Amino acid sequence: MAQAVRIKNKTSGMIKNGYVGYSWTYLFFGWFVPLFRGEIGIAILHFIVSFLTCGLWQIIFSFLYNKQYMTRMLGQEGWELADSEELNALARQKLKIIDPAS
Repeated sequence: MAQAVRIKNKTSGMIKNGYVGYSWTYLFFGWFVPLFRGEIGIAILHFIVSFLTCGLWQIIFSFLYNKQYMTRMLGQEGWELADSEELNALARQKLKIIDPAS
């Protein structure tokens, strides 16, 4: 089950929900998930691959999507984890991010 973790852009102040763990949403809605999250290029790529694999891609990628989305967001300039320390630690563990405090 996915766990919601807030992420914040330091420069703009924008706050979004990111998720770690299995994505039931991606399993059921597939390429619509990146489309609704504003990743149009990723959505097009996922649509093509889902079409070519007759939907098998959705089953496999539902295990990977949330991690890759969070990695893309946190890799962009200014985005950082902005939730409780417990949830931030969980996200760091799942995403294999080294804790900045250590």
